Amino acid sequence: MTLALQDVTLTYPDGDASRLTALDAVTLEVGAGELAAVVGPSGSGKSSLLAVAATLVTPDSGGVVVDGTPTGPLSRADKARLRRGRIGIVFQQPNLLASLTAAEQLQVMAHLSGRPPRSVRSRALELLDAVGLADKADRRPHQLSGGQRQRVNIARALMNEPAVMLVDEPTSALDHERGAAVLDLLAELTRGRGVATVLVTHDVAHLGVADRVLRMEDGRLGAPSTSGV
Repeated sequence: MTLALQDVTLTYPDGDASRLTALDAVTLEVGAGELAAVVGPSGSGKSSLLAVAATLVTPDSGGVVVDGTPTGPLSRADKARLRRGRIGIVFQQPNLLASLTAAEQLQVMAHLSGRPPRSVRSRALELLDAVGLADKADRRPHQLSGGQRQRVNIARALMNEPAVMLVDEPTSALDHERGAAVLDLLAELTRGRGVATVLVTHDVAHLGVADRVLRMEDGRLGAPSTSGV
């Protein structure tokens, strides 16, 4: 499996002596080219699941394996390097830098990971073409629609050729049609590029793009479901 969470438990302080369980013995395996969607109410643990999978938060117990690498023994610096090279994160809000063009948004990610400069521009243009924005490479965020900004967000997450992509509510600020287009694009890129993708979403109308749909409830991840809700 490209991404594996094995019996992961995560708790947070809740008052003087008690703790709140955000993840309760969660196990999840996602293979290359597979899109797994996770649904559930607010506060059910979906964001905590993504944070642990991204190695941003260390669980109390259990293990996380990313592209064959157990992350538990890694130092903070090693986890940061793993994130830059093997994990792509698509945030709920694109958070694009206002002064940079679409292509430059991607190029920044490559420079941070130490990618050879001569290949950065061509890689950025190739990915913008893949998300349908070949003619928007030199436009800045204010010149793009909400759906186009989210597509740049997705392309940016793929810039360093990740093995795993973690996607947090990518359609929350989009209308029905643009949201459907973004999810279709995610599914296409996941399968076409062999990425293991975990999608957290409230957009249950378009869950047909997922290979599996799972539900989180009170920190527990339910069995695969065809209904998703």
